Amino acid sequence: MSRRHPIISVTGSSGAGTTSVMRTFEQIFRREGVNVAYVEGDSFHRYDRQEMKAAIAEAHARGDHSFSHFGPQANLFEELEELFRSYGETGTGRFRKYLHDETEAAPYSQPPGTFTPWEDLPPDTDMLFYEGLHGAIETDKVNVARHADLRIGVVPVINLEWIQKLHRDRFVRGYTSEAVTDTILRRMPDYVNYICPQFSNTDVNFQRVPMVDTSNPFIARTIPTADESMLIIRFRDPHGIDFPYLLAMLHDSFMSRPNTIVCPGGKMDLAMQLIFTPMILRLVERRNAALPDVELVTQ
Repeated sequence: MSRRHPIISVTGSSGAGTTSVMRTFEQIFRREGVNVAYVEGDSFHRYDRQEMKAAIAEAHARGDHSFSHFGPQANLFEELEELFRSYGETGTGRFRKYLHDETEAAPYSQPPGTFTPWEDLPPDTDMLFYEGLHGAIETDKVNVARHADLRIGVVPVINLEWIQKLHRDRFVRGYTSEAVTDTILRRMPDYVNYICPQFSNTDVNFQRVPMVDTSNPFIARTIPTADESMLIIRFRDPHGIDFPYLLAMLHDSFMSRPNTIVCPGGKMDLAMQLIFTPMILRLVERRNAALPDVELVTQ
């Protein structure tokens, strides 16, 4: 953690909805005039798209049917921790981009499914914002979580997560239902060992629970809407959280535990705005308060 160079990490599984959460944060940053360096977790995968296909085939050939993007073999955990450490200490670090599709790849004259070259983060940013699979990862070799000042988990219940992934990968990325199902099954060991434990390290978890039948996600024709869901918001440390204010502002909300508030799913964006705007402003104020001390030291 760093007073001068704070880090916010949003962590969630594939199809969990972390990209939508990032858009809400972008609104807050833009409104509050916060200059942010953005990093996507996909850029710290070890293999590009074609290399990953080859690595999966090699794993299958040796009898390993659980090799996945969720585990350490397919990711650069050490490099991710180094980015967090470096940014916290110096306000900079090395990153790259993963080009998901033709639109993202066009400005770089590269094929989709490849990485851009490593480069330094933009200078003089107020904070680092990470969105991806491993923003709170902790293993016997790395501890990314310890470097982040605010850790957020996005955790829809598992059947909803699968429905969202199935629809995204089928209709947006063009995969077959069988291919997506195979990916879900292959990732399950790493999901249990490397994704789920992160949500014990996060400061705030958002879990969307559908109020409609999702008992067989593999035949679901539509994704349950926000208005068909409830949102569970869990605070690791409820100290300082103004629950009466949140309950008043989030209509039809209630507390299920001393550290947990439940509200209609359609109010997720509002809930995030209410919860995270003051947290972000405190990080900025703490950073600004630390800057004069630095200037005195260097004089």
